[in-house]
Parts: sequence; C-alpha cells; structure tokens
Amino acid sequence: MPAPPLRTPHPARIAAARQAFVEALPPARRRVGEQRFDRAGAVLVGALEALYGHAPDADRWLLGLCAGLGQLAAVRPEPLAALDAAREAQPDWFVRQRMLGYSAYVDRFGGTLAGVAGRIDHLRALGVDYLHLLPFLRARAGESDGGFAVSSFEEIEPALGSMAELEQLTTRLREAGISLCADLVLNHVADDHAWARAAMAGDADKRAFFHVFAERALPDAYEATLGEVFPQAAPGNFTHVPALDGWVWTTFYPFQWDLNYAHPPVFAAMAHAMLQLANRGVEVFRLDSAPFLWKRLGTTCLNQPEVHTVLAALRACTALVAPGVLLKAEAIVPAAQVLPYFGEGELRGRECQLAYHSGLMAGAWAALAEGSAALPRRLLAQTPAPPPDTGWITYVRCHDDIVWGVLRPLVEAHGGDFAQRIGGAAAFLEGRVAGSFARGAAFQAHDEHSVHGSNGMTASLLGLPDDPLAPIDPAALRRYALLHALALWVGAVPLLYMGDELGQPNNADPADAARIAADGRWLQRPQLSTTALALLAQQRGVPAATVGVLRALMTVRRDPRWAAATAPTLVEHPDPALLILRRGDDALGVFHFGRDEVPLDLAALDAGNGWNDAFASGAAAGGAVRTLAPWATLWRFRNRE
Repeated sequence: MPAPPLRTPHPARIAAARQAFVEALPPARRRVGEQRFDRAGAVLVGALEALYGHAPDADRWLLGLCAGLGQLAAVRPEPLAALDAAREAQPDWFVRQRMLGYSAYVDRFGGTLAGVAGRIDHLRALGVDYLHLLPFLRARAGESDGGFAVSSFEEIEPALGSMAELEQLTTRLREAGISLCADLVLNHVADDHAWARAAMAGDADKRAFFHVFAERALPDAYEATLGEVFPQAAPGNFTHVPALDGWVWTTFYPFQWDLNYAHPPVFAAMAHAMLQLANRGVEVFRLDSAPFLWKRLGTTCLNQPEVHTVLAALRACTALVAPGVLLKAEAIVPAAQVLPYFGEGELRGRECQLAYHSGLMAGAWAALAEGSAALPRRLLAQTPAPPPDTGWITYVRCHDDIVWGVLRPLVEAHGGDFAQRIGGAAAFLEGRVAGSFARGAAFQAHDEHSVHGSNGMTASLLGLPDDPLAPIDPAALRRYALLHALALWVGAVPLLYMGDELGQPNNADPADAARIAADGRWLQRPQLSTTALALLAQQRGVPAATVGVLRALMTVRRDPRWAAATAPTLVEHPDPALLILRRGDDALGVFHFGRDEVPLDLAALDAGNGWNDAFASGAAAGGAVRTLAPWATLWRFRNRE
C-alpha cells in the first residue's frame, strides 16, 4: 500500500511556517535557512497536514514545531554547519566516499565513550569511516533489551559516559574522517521513561503518548492479525499496567511501550530528540523499528502508509536543521517492503538515504548452506536500484539474529516450501546437519522444525577455529572472503560487525552465560578480544588472516575503477552455484557458493583479455578459463591504462 498523497498546503500556511522557522534563526543564518525551507518546507508542511491536519489547533502546533526547528538550527555548532554545507553541495557524498561501516556496542568495544575514542586507530587501520554505536542513551534499569528500552533521549547511560563525552567523541571521530551513527528508537520507550512515568501518574497528555486500552476487547481484535517479535520470550503485543488501569501496546517486550504517532506531540518530541543529538555531532541515525510506527486494525500494523509520511517529515526536519545528517531505515522485512523506505512516488528519495538489505544477508547465508547461489541471484534480480543519492547498507552479521522470515516471499513466490527449505539452511548453520562446518544456534524456535532466526558470530558460522592460533582451514577463510566480498560489492555502505574483523568466535564468556540463556543473541555479543588485537599487531593467527582479507577488499573497493554510484547488475550463468555481478562496464565480481571446483570461462563473460584480477580468493591463476575452488571469489577490473 503506497503512502497517502501529501496534501498541497495552502501557500499562506507554508509562508507562516517559513516565517516561524526563519525568525528563530540569527541574522547570519537566515538566508541559508530560507533556502532550505524553500527546498524542504512544502514536504514538511504537506506531510504534517496529511498526518495531523484534522487535530485541534493543528495550525498553532505546526507553527510551534517550525519555531522549535528554527531554534535548533540557530544553535547548530559552526563545524557541523560547515559539514552541512559541504554535503548539501554533494548529496551522494556517502556513496562516492566508498565508505566502510563498523557496528559495535560501546561497552563491548571500548568500555566507555572515552574508551571508544581509544579505538579510533584500529578503525582507521581497517579503513572504517562510519561507526555505528549501538544504544548508548540512558536505558531502563534492569532488563533493557540491550539498551533499546530508552529511558531518556537526553542522557547517556551513566556507565558509558556523559553527553559532554559524547560531544568529545564525535569531535575526535569527525577529525579522523569517521561519521558516528546512533540508534534512534522510534517505536517505543522504556516503562520508566519520563513520559511513561507521567502517564502512570495521571497526566492525560502523556497517556496519549501511548496506546492504552481500558478493556481487552480492542487489543484482542488487533491480536487477530498481529505477529510476534519474540514469540517465546515475550508472547503477545499488549501488557496490563495497573497504574494505567488498562492495557498498553508493547510490540517488543512488556517494558517497552509503543508510542502513538497519531498524537502530534509524539512526532514533535521525537524530532526534537533526534535533532538535539545531531547538534551534538551524531551524523547518521538508525531509525530502529520504523515499520511498526502506525497502527491499523485488521492489519499486521507493519509498514503502514503513514509510516512513510512520518519518515518523510523527519527527513524534512533534518533538511532544515542538519542537512548533513543521514537517516537509515531499520526495516528487517522482505526487500520489496524495504524499497519504500527510500521514498516512492512524490516522496521518492525523500525518506531515508540508507536502508538495510537484510534479504541479501539472509540469502547469502542460505546460499552458503545450500551450496547454490539461487536465492541471492533471484533476490538481486528482483531488487531495483534505489533512488539517486540513496543506497543499501549491506552486512554479513550484526548484533541480532539472522531473521529468516525476510526470505519467505522469495521462496514461496516460486512454489517453495519455506519451512522445509529455509529450515534446512537454518539447521545447517546451527550444526544440526551432518557435514556442516557451522556452529550456530537457533533463536526463538518453538521446536526443531520451526524457523525464526539463527544466532552466531561470523567466524563460528563459517568454520573458523575458536582458538585464534589454531590452524586455519583454507576453505573457511575462503568462505569468510566470499561473504564479505559480496557485502562490499553490493552495498553503498557495507557494515562490519565488531569482532568479525578479528575472526572472533561465539561468545563463551562465563560472565555472559545467564544473558545468553535468556536471550540467545548474546552469542554474537562478545567483548572485543584484547588477545586477538595483540595477535593482529603481531600479524599472527586468525586475526591477521581475516583483517588481511578485509584490507585487500577495501583497497580494491576504493580503486577509481570501482563504479561507486552504479548499481550492481546480475549476469546470467548456467552454473547455479555462481553469482556473477557487474559494476558498470569495468568491474566484474564472481562469487562461488558451491562445494565443488568449477571452471570459469572469462572470455565468455567479456572479462578475459584486457582485464586483470583485482581480488582473488580460491581462483587459480591461468588463462581465459580459470578453476574456482569451493567458495571462491574473483573480482576483475578492465585495464584502461
């Protein structure tokens, strides 16, 4: 279902909103502010009218919002304002920069925000210029869903540091050429957030910040079509709260209360929270749980049209206050449902600049398990290029499980049995199939036949050893190169996950045993290994081998012949184990998911004479016909010299 058409605001309403925004700016910034409002103001006003035009005092609320945006723009620090101007002049800067991202928990990576600053040299040595730090805002006391149950958008989790230290870190990162990405949890807040506490104390406005039902009848009607995010750990979508004398919507965990975006002050409060962090130096926001923002009876309450209107309005807010900031959609849904998060129709290119290609991640793991490239071939053939000045986030692993459901439409559209096919892939990666090299674990599965998610660090899923000084199976290292090479080939911003660069295995820390038992995702959340870092410094063992692969890949990716702004295109080939992709006319990537050696005729691919190997893993040197070992990767560039 497409987003509802934006209303065409009356010129007088746009003029009044413009005036409210510009008058809040200091004289030196008004000319630029006027230009920005002329570019983004109509979208902002139109989106907000579509969402809230029916609300009482809608005009007064809109003017107050625009004045608040002007106040935030007025106090934006000069170094960030200069960054905004440079990025406005080249809106695809993050694509052309050929970025490499890195994702980590603050405490697991550096201990504190100050400790993260001490890891900058490690990041730069990898070629990282985009750092996603998982939740670091003050979280709920006790259980907090790994920090995603936010208690305050204006405070740092005390054990991690302070807002002053966040600003110091963003300055250090910016000086090192690294953009900081932070999570903005859009769908919910913790039950001890000030808004929730006020609601429980009887504040009617703050009660309206949430979906609260006095009786169970309406929640039961919604439940008829809702899924469950954590069917074992947190079944159902509503929690009875005695202090509210009713049922509150809790999609994720009972302590995470869904926000009511049909209430205008919720949008204003979340936009303000985001832009305050932008003014502290955050350059990218991962919009966590975005698909869940709007509720509609009789639907799954996922990806509703109004979600896209909300995101377009948030994007317009950043265009006015912090145009150098990027928005990244965290929509772990099938690829066809992700594309709208870039914007469609009149909003094309006006929502998020980045979105996760979770389908490619899951598809690559399934292909590895199956020994066939059929799923990623089909997926990429059906994935249109995103709008200009946008791009995909690609990745091999992350802090969450491999969510298999993103592949369901792809499998079932071709008559496949999802549970049988993807269940087989999951069983392989979880080590439940004879001959499997993987050491993963099932997540949220009711029994051995159900399919939900799989956990595990990349190294353990690929068969690299737990002991970083143990002999390395060359096939395991080829599998490591294969999956990372695919992510780097396809993505505008490929993302490494903390510890994967060092080949760290599954988390076996006794101190985390209780966490892993309660939430299996902690299997892929180990502390960054100081032992592995020391081995890397000595160029020994698994860390030296895995970092060597990544550095070689990044050197090629930053070659001028790499067509950064060109979407990859699929090349058909009769061997189902081969995934072959072009990037423009001068770059060819071959990814072999099969378990047997295969010949590859480069001349037939027009990549023989006049082409050179840019990266090769398991591809024997030779003439026009090359022999590819199992799980081989070959990147070729046309020689233009």
